Amino acid sequence: QVQLVESGGGLVQAGGSLRLSCAASGRTFSSDDMGWFRQTPGKEREFVAAIIWSGATTDYADSVKGRFTISRDNAKNTVYLQMNSLKPEDTAVYYCAADIPPRNPWSLRKTERKYDYWGQGIQVTVSS
Repeated sequence: QVQLVESGGGLVQAGGSLRLSCAASGRTFSSDDMGWFRQTPGKEREFVAAIIWSGATTDYADSVKGRFTISRDNAKNTVYLQMNSLKPEDTAVYYCAADIPPRNPWSLRKTERKYDYWGQGIQVTVSS
């Protein structure tokens, strides 16, 4: 049973930074593609960032490109989302997700259907 637990959220002023962590347990994390999504009330969950199992390839939503960085430490079974220059529109519940082998195609990385497991989500609030 895969478990994903997010941490590091909270309240920050615009222009500030936060680092989200997602700790995985229950299987060999190093084989999984990982993603971050976010959701605000009344809206669909949207893609934020993804990282391939090896860490060699990443991708970002246009809205966060240049401000957010996804990374992973396979020895610690953890994926990170470093968020800099935060804006009020980044306020959302952030979710991490795992795509375990046999992995879905990387081309699906921006869609929810690529991922098999989801964390419970963590609130990020950016004040203006």
